[in-house]
Amino acid sequence: MPAWAGDLENGAQVFEVHCMGCHLNGGNIIRGGKNLKQKALERNGYGTSEAIAQIVTNGKANMSAYKTRLTPAEIADVAAYVLQQAGQNWPH
Repeated sequence: MPAWAGDLENGAQVFEVHCMGCHLNGGNIIRGGKNLKQKALERNGYGTSEAIAQIVTNGKANMSAYKTRLTPAEIADVAAYVLQQAGQNWPH
């Protein structure tokens, strides 16, 4: 995983600033079933970093679009971070 280290670190920072308010520890304060846990991501069609990047970019329902607030690199980084954290059951 060393090749992702910088991306994941930046993704963690982006997540902390832009996502944590609704998705603390991978949860979802608005719709509990639409959380960022591995099973929910896969069940809802977001089991890849590309799919996560798509919803971060364009939003959906209660999820805001971030295409005007984040750069494509920041979106890719936060998507990779979310997928990595979900795979580890959101240890931190």
